[in-house]
Amino acid sequence: IEFMISPNEGEPLRPLAKIASGGELSRIVLALKSILARVASVETVIFDEVDSGISGATADVVGDKLLGLSKKHQVLCITHLPQIASKGQAHFLVKKKVQDGRTQTTILELDRRGKVMEIARLLGGKEITQKAISRAEEMVS
Repeated sequence: IEFMISPNEGEPLRPLAKIASGGELSRIVLALKSILARVASVETVIFDEVDSGISGATADVVGDKLLGLSKKHQVLCITHLPQIASKGQAHFLVKKKVQDGRTQTTILELDRRGKVMEIARLLGGKEITQKAISRAEEMVS
């Protein structure tokens, strides 16, 4: 099966695998999973880095779409973008560390303060500034 798309008006249909950018693929996956969830009575929909190749306003739109989808389905979303993370109801922080030559993964459920701090980290990198915390507070309100 080969999917053909025309992501830009006036362009002919072309093979998805050959022309789609990472962001376009992310949006197509979101659209397909959203449609399938509605018609197949799926209770849980999982998105693993659906934010790949997108940023800014597009990430905000994708976050809104995921939020809308969550009204009728449980949505599990792995993301690195604050625009998407800020729209979630429950947040978990996944960390990996190497100890005694073995990789260990821990999963921590975040309270509201933890959510704000993690979104601030996504906004600002290693050093979390008061400005990033204030912006994160705005985003989760």
